[in-house]
Order: sequence, then structure tokens, then C-alpha cells
Amino acid sequence: MKKIDPYGSELVKDYGKFSTDFHLEKFDASLFPKPNRIMKRGVVFSGIGQKAISDAIKLKKRFYVLSGIMPTADKIHFGNKMVVENIAYFQKLGAETYILIADLEAEATRGVSLEQARKRAFDFHIPAYIALGLDPKKTKFYFQSENSDVMKATSLFSRKVTLNQFLALYGNAEPSRILGALTQVADILYPQFKERMPGIIPVGPDQLPHILLARDIVSKMKTEKFFAPSAVFHKYTPSLDGSIKMSKSKPESCIELPEDPKSVCKKIKRALSGGRDTLEEHRKLGAVIEKDMVFELMKQHLVEDDKELNKIYKKYKSGKMTSGELKEIACARMEDFMNNLVKGIEKAKKQVGSLKFVKFK
Repeated sequence: MKKIDPYGSELVKDYGKFSTDFHLEKFDASLFPKPNRIMKRGVVFSGIGQKAISDAIKLKKRFYVLSGIMPTADKIHFGNKMVVENIAYFQKLGAETYILIADLEAEATRGVSLEQARKRAFDFHIPAYIALGLDPKKTKFYFQSENSDVMKATSLFSRKVTLNQFLALYGNAEPSRILGALTQVADILYPQFKERMPGIIPVGPDQLPHILLARDIVSKMKTEKFFAPSAVFHKYTPSLDGSIKMSKSKPESCIELPEDPKSVCKKIKRALSGGRDTLEEHRKLGAVIEKDMVFELMKQHLVEDDKELNKIYKKYKSGKMTSGELKEIACARMEDFMNNLVKGIEKAKKQVGSLKFVKFK
């Protein structure tokens, strides 16, 4: 079986092959009412168990959406933004919404103390998620370290997985990773501990092993019955130099959230372009949009209106718009986005004290 390491640096290079190798469903936007921007534009590319969620929405049955915050850094990235956008989408359709702060996993796999994790979550990560579109009034938050039900389930689930199985899924069986993965499974299924219902987990493709492990454990439960969790997978936001994914190891091609707009604009202006070598050639042949990282950034994140994006696409593809003009538009949009994000985070910090945290005995 192919392996994806959610803790490693190896990335999915071919999304079609990834879906085929792991027998995933192609994402079907027609199953869901008014799909969001990244769903319509093919950025959300694959899924598992989509029909269960589609049916719950159509029949107005209870379902949930869940994601975690890994409070190991002082900034987030566009992958986090896409997760929040998909959470907000399902939240608006009636999904019970859970956000867990993975402080135990951060301690076990990244060496971040529980105190550090808590502080980062309150000071930045939770406010950032709210600023990106999460509705705090309709969201239940909890810390892994406080959830005794998750801890008990982690112990129970550990008896449903063999070492060989874990190696087949993850390719690595360090004790800290086993603990982290099993805790994630317990988190994924936590909303069902009191009531069995479908749930969907929006993730990047590197998190697939956690979804597969959860579904495998569900299939082995004899007394406790759960719905196998569903998932949707989004593509990575590519690095500005054309690499598969933005990475902090290449700060000149990686955009953090938030980041100073002037710094970001400098990166955008150096980004890999689809423009031709000369203006004359560009006017004649038009841009090679498939190679243009700035247009991809606009498609994924900066232009909401489909008609506007299509207009930009046609002008750039025909050569009427130059790569320099495209980058100027992107810089202006990015400045607006970053300024609004910073304002949103500051506003959300004032709401942290009134959030709904799950209470445990």
C-alpha cells in the first residue's frame, strides 16, 4: 500500500494518482448546495463518504464537521484557510461544529508544552480561525488534554490496530506518532460518543492516514457503533516558485498568515510567471496560465467572483494583460486580504472569553 506521512515533508505530486492509489472518490460539487469557491474551482478535488453528508443535508438530519488546531507555530498558512472555509461552508448548512486544540499531540509529536499550546491557541490560532470565517457562536471548542472521553477512547482504539497495520498506513511507528494518530481518531469520532451521526473532516491530502485509520477502527468496533467519518481533501497552495506546496523552508516563496503586505508583494513580483519572454511574444501568444503561480493564488484565494476571475483569465490568456499587470492586481488584493485578516484577528481576540468550550467532569 502507498504511504503518506502526515508528519513528514513528502508531498502529493499527482492528485489524480493519489485518488486512484487510495481508492478515493472524485469530489462531486453537485452533491452539495451552493458549493463554495474552492469547491467550484476544483481546489477541493477528492473525498470519502460524500453521499452520507449530502443525504444528511438534504434530509435535514444531524451531522457534524470537525477540525483541529495544532498550536505549534505563531502563524498559519493557506492550507489552514481552506480548512476553515470548508468548515464554515458545512457550518452554514447546519453541521454541528467542533474545533479541538491538539495540545497533547503538539506535546507528543512537536515538543510543545501544554502551557505553550494553550497560550498560542488563545492568543492567535482561535482568533485567526474566527477571522477566516468560523462562527464562534455555533462552534464547540475543547483541548485534547481536558477531554477524558477522548483519552479513554484512545486507549480503547489502541487495541484495534496492529503494529503492521500502523506501519502500512504511516510507514513509521514511533510511539509518539502512534499516540498522536490514535488521539486524532478519538477526536474525529468524539461528536458521536453521545449520538451516532455522520461527520465530515476537511483536510489536506497529507492527513489521509488519520481518516483511513479512523474508518478502519470503526469497521472493527463490535459494541460501540459509529458512522465511518467522511472527508474532503483540498489541493495544496503551490509555492510562488512553482513547487508543489508553500514551505517555510523557502521563505522567499512562502506567504504566511498574517504577513506584512509589502513583504508579500515583493514575493508576488518575483513569483514564477506564465508571461512570455518578450512583450511582443506575449501579446501574440498570450500567457501560459498553467505555469503562473500568481494566477493560481488568485484562483484559490484572492478573487471570489467567478465572472471577475474569468475576465482576468481571458485577458491574460489572450495577451491583453501582462504578467506585471496581473501581479499588481494580486498585490492590491493581497493587501486588502492581509489588512482585513489582521483587523479580524484583533476583533476576534475580544470574543475568546465568551467562546463555548466543552465542559468535562
